Amino acid sequence: MKLVLERCEHRDPAGGAARPVLVWRFHEPVHAAATTVLGGGIGRRSWIVNAEVDHEYRRDPEAHLRAIAAQLGLAADDGVGLLTAARVLDVVVAADDGAECAATVGVSTPVWAAAPDGAWARWVPGTINLAVWVPAPLSDAALANALVTATEAKAQALFDAGVPGTGTASDALVVCCPPGGAEPYGGPRSVWGARLARAVHGAVAAGTERYLVGLR
Repeated sequence: MKLVLERCEHRDPAGGAARPVLVWRFHEPVHAAATTVLGGGIGRRSWIVNAEVDHEYRRDPEAHLRAIAAQLGLAADDGVGLLTAARVLDVVVAADDGAECAATVGVSTPVWAAAPDGAWARWVPGTINLAVWVPAPLSDAALANALVTATEAKAQALFDAGVPGTGTASDALVVCCPPGGAEPYGGPRSVWGARLARAVHGAVAAGTERYLVGLR
């Protein structure tokens, strides 16, 4: 299992209670594509953090993630950082024949991807963060395609759960794999794209169910 999860804590330098953070440290750098403010884009990464913040969050996210990385002894330029107001200790992990997805799910304010201007006027924390592992060396193009596949699978899981939206406005994800770039495809009908999609769907579906049950 490549996504070896650690449950740690971080503390806001400005004060306040310690909050949980999920940490994945890789023994060797992996090839990754991410949609995050820290470590976003495509490149070699050595760690992932998914840090819980409060619902009144008003910080510079990149600077905050760098501070969290420093607290954890991580080199800020070597990894991927995600933030969420969802409860990260409710993380759900699902796997499909080698592909894995760890999902933290908050859908307090779901949105539709295509909506008219003005349909969404106020930012409210509620984020779906995904950390995905594929054990095949995807090319850059396949990694980019895998981000799309993961997003499609997330939207499918939300549709299945009756959530009125394709995600939230602050969703983020990272897909990582071994270096090498030999696998050219990451779409939903490719071998590894299909496995990734099922893992993401399973994790988001279970995480959404847990979140919705917690509201009752």
